[in-house]
Amino acid sequence: MSWDLPEPYIVTRRALPEHIDGYGHVNNAVYVRWLDECAWSHSSALGLPPQVCSELGRGMAVWRTQINYLSAAFEGEDVEVGTWLLRNDGRLRIDRRFQMRRRVDGETLLVALIHYVSIDLTTGRAVRMPSVFVERYAVLPAVIVAADEDFQPGVEPARRRAAARERE
Repeated sequence: MSWDLPEPYIVTRRALPEHIDGYGHVNNAVYVRWLDECAWSHSSALGLPPQVCSELGRGMAVWRTQINYLSAAFEGEDVEVGTWLLRNDGRLRIDRRFQMRRRVDGETLLVALIHYVSIDLTTGRAVRMPSVFVERYAVLPAVIVAADEDFQPGVEPARRRAAARERE
């Protein structure tokens, strides 16, 4: 299995005993934490770690999250979490796409889209993003070309459902 889009930023996580829920697989709240860790790691790699955001008094806060859980991860498995910046309006909003895959077989476990809004860290109110956010959170040209503008996790397009049926 391959990544849904080119040039993902990837972090790897191992499913530990404390991540496992009563059903014997990684709990969905852990998946959400891994998405957040991946986003922060990517932001840091782009030169915008939490301390820089604090110094600027600006940050990107989650406004809306769409997640489609496709398969489970189990204790001891390595999971790759990939992310892409999908949209940056240069003013207020940034959209970030995620794909989570089991490392051993590449099976996609989760796809997500998180919408962020620029905020003033003191007031918590939405404000225009600083120019450094516009520059550093630029969408990669290869992603612009490859991205499906209708991507909505949980409301999967017919082609993804058809591909899933073919794999069965």
